[in-house]
Amino acid sequence: MQLRLRGDSILKILLAAAALFIIALVVTLAVELYRIAAPSIFQFGPNFLIGTKWKVNTNQFGALPFIYGTLVTSAIAILIGFPISLGVAIFITEKLKGHQTLGYSLGIIVDLLAAVPSVVFGLWGVFVLIPLLREYLERPLNHYLGFIPLFAGRNPSGFNFFSAGIVLAIMIIPTMSAVSRDVLNAVPNSQREAMYSLGATDWEVTQKSVLPYARSGIFGGFILGLGRAFGETMAVVMVIGNIPNISVNLFSSGYTLSSLIANEFGESSGLYESSIIEIALILFAVALLVNVVARLLLWRMSRGLQVKA
Repeated sequence: MQLRLRGDSILKILLAAAALFIIALVVTLAVELYRIAAPSIFQFGPNFLIGTKWKVNTNQFGALPFIYGTLVTSAIAILIGFPISLGVAIFITEKLKGHQTLGYSLGIIVDLLAAVPSVVFGLWGVFVLIPLLREYLERPLNHYLGFIPLFAGRNPSGFNFFSAGIVLAIMIIPTMSAVSRDVLNAVPNSQREAMYSLGATDWEVTQKSVLPYARSGIFGGFILGLGRAFGETMAVVMVIGNIPNISVNLFSSGYTLSSLIANEFGESSGLYESSIIEIALILFAVALLVNVVARLLLWRMSRGLQVKA
């Protein structure tokens, strides 16, 4: 009995130590980033967040173009990737239930995309995706719908917000699809059988029984995909054009927070280095904020389901 109690005490201590280690790691990372970024923070203050100029020679540093590029490319990726990933998950779990081999094989193919290095996606984007988008989508849209600000400009090059968003969408599909599949598979069959017994169609079962039950988990997959889109670097560096720019035109080149860090940190020093570290601090804060908001929304959804039950 004493041995068992001692084992329980040791386990509690180990688990508490693991939890405290994670907290300490996050706090240490934030403190260290703030320490190095302090010269930039005190030099520019809030103007750093709203500044639009990034000129190393004159020590003018503003993060707004990079924040804007990160938000735009992530939004494009989510708008394109989330419906596709959810559709794939529903197709595998609901429509291929009687064909387990086919469903399992398709799931493996989707999951393999997650194992592809981001630089490979970047190369594929440069040599395959961008030429196709430029010739068959961007230039026709620019020609016929150029009066709309989203598609304005002249002769799109393909290295722009839109291409970066497409590449990001492809990269986050495996993550969101895998989480959504696991959540849909966890829905009890009694949920489906109850609807079928009332004469519901496959679509009605999915829409009114399966998805409401699994929406909290699906939302979690959505947040994981958004988190990866925020922090992705190499593939975006290769296809976005890397020009600080704020424009509603999707076919204009841009820059993201992570791309700036990857491109310029190696040659930075002094206030320049401090400004780049402040960019990293902003990226860290945004990712943390997104996760906190996601947790709160997930908690509210779960509580709502419990109240309805």
